Amino acid sequence: MQITIDKKTGVFLAIIALLLATIASLAINRGDRGDHNGSQGMGHHNDSSHGKASGNYTGADIMFLQMMIPHHQQAVDISDLAISKSKDAELLALAKKIRADQAAEIVQMKAWLKDAGASEDMGHSMDGMGGMLNDAELSALKIESGSKFDILWLKGMTGHHDGAIHMTQMIEDAQNADIKAFGVKVIADQSAQIAQMKEMLNRIK
Repeated sequence: MQITIDKKTGVFLAIIALLLATIASLAINRGDRGDHNGSQGMGHHNDSSHGKASGNYTGADIMFLQMMIPHHQQAVDISDLAISKSKDAELLALAKKIRADQAAEIVQMKAWLKDAGASEDMGHSMDGMGGMLNDAELSALKIESGSKFDILWLKGMTGHHDGAIHMTQMIEDAQNADIKAFGVKVIADQSAQIAQMKEMLNRIK
């Protein structure tokens, strides 16, 4: 019997596989630090002197941040494109808000990774994951203009936001209160923007 897996299921399976690999890698690294440093091998993550967020980072938290940074960066980039090309006042206002909000969130996520002593590099690309626009979709946005551009942008950003909301499932059980609150905010903000963009699509079509 042949089993078929749809695209969204495939993405989640890939995320789960990457999460398991990251957790295994973190466990090995912690073990190495323990061998070299004795009881202080876990010092960075358990030392409260690093701030209120330290000591509560899990492998899932770190992977989420590593994935969400480039995800947010693409939202910033395509928002820049909308600001330079669209003539729709509502779309322009939304693009400016997305750019400002997600640029600020990138700064915060990078700070959390630095505090956790983790790299920003997740070791793979985000191609095909989390609603990320592919090269063909980005090229189409750059070519189109007028209402055709606006429709493509709204559809692309809606899918992008939907992907981000699904990605936050990785931190639903985060023990770090700040990161958990961040996930709640992503869901609230981007769900509201998805609803707005659907209304805008109905208006423009």
